[in-house]
Amino acid sequence: MQQNDSAAERLRRWRMALGGGEADGTGVQLRGDDQAIDGALEALYDAERGAGLGASQPSIARWLGDIRSYFPSSVVQVIQRDALERLNLRQMLLEPELLAAAEPNVHLVADLLALKSVMPARTRDTARQVVRGIVEELLRRLANPTRQALAGSLNRATRSLRPRHNEIDWQRTIRANLRHYQPAYHAIIPERRVGYGRRRSAAHDIILCVDQSGSMGTSVVYSGVFGAVLAALPALRLRMVVFDTDVADLTDDLHDPVELLFGVQLGGGTDINRALAYCQGLVQRPRETTLVLISDLYEGGSRDEMLRRAAALVASGVQMVVLLALSDRGAPSYDHALAAALAGLGAPAFACTPDLFAELMAAAIERRDIGQWAAAREIVTARGEPPA
Repeated sequence: MQQNDSAAERLRRWRMALGGGEADGTGVQLRGDDQAIDGALEALYDAERGAGLGASQPSIARWLGDIRSYFPSSVVQVIQRDALERLNLRQMLLEPELLAAAEPNVHLVADLLALKSVMPARTRDTARQVVRGIVEELLRRLANPTRQALAGSLNRATRSLRPRHNEIDWQRTIRANLRHYQPAYHAIIPERRVGYGRRRSAAHDIILCVDQSGSMGTSVVYSGVFGAVLAALPALRLRMVVFDTDVADLTDDLHDPVELLFGVQLGGGTDINRALAYCQGLVQRPRETTLVLISDLYEGGSRDEMLRRAAALVASGVQMVVLLALSDRGAPSYDHALAAALAGLGAPAFACTPDLFAELMAAAIERRDIGQWAAAREIVTARGEPPA
């Protein structure tokens, strides 16, 4: 009896995998939830590309509800992304009722940002509410770990080693100079003075330079969230720059990441050289500046001029890091030759997941070797080759 049950279960699984029709060969008739699940999948994977899920809104909304009922969130996200591409369901995001039913995740935010220019007025408020909910959830998840990861690095960076007399931290200064005690004089020679960190400017400058071409959607979302968190840290001075063939400075919007994200124009071409030229003008203290270029490096501008500009930034003392993606996905598609050329100039290039971004920033603030930091975490970096 158990063998028969096992054989029937295998046939049922094959039927679900093969999708039915005359060619599946199982002869299994689905019932109940199995039939409903098969119907939801058939509407997507057996339909003609671009056919949609039916003309009426309730049909699409019901389909969205079905897949959320029958599959875990991670699978829903995969099916939803497939639906957007296979069935031209971007239209469903243009209706408030359907938008509210969509599975909330960072990819949905990227889709909404890409669609905002064609979104009717009745949908924009709903879109903002959906985006705000997702962004607030990301902030809850990422803000505290980011602050904690950076706390020690910022404390060390703000501690001045050339303090004025009234800024000297005598306790730390004495400890730092105990080896210089002179018995004959019963005195310590303070070769190194440590201050309280009452500096007139931020301890470290960070410039986030983010490619807003269509392929970088999720990276833009995470960059906006992290930008808002970093901008709130008093020991940092952050500039947020986004670019395609034009450059936009969104620093003034960092207090509200939702407004910042809606200021992004996803899509268009890519002119990294132009963006680096703008960022170069922002650098005031090269040795205390980290420039994070977030791009897949498919340059539409002058490649040679861009490399010369990157070389000048690195030579001036700026710590330049290239993130080929800032997202939960695996290895991105990127220009391997350009990544290798930048790495050869001293700007390591690799993809970074959100859970490691704060740690990366801490390493940058401490001026650690970013290539070694990445290697220690088994992150694959572009192999550095001097540009031709």
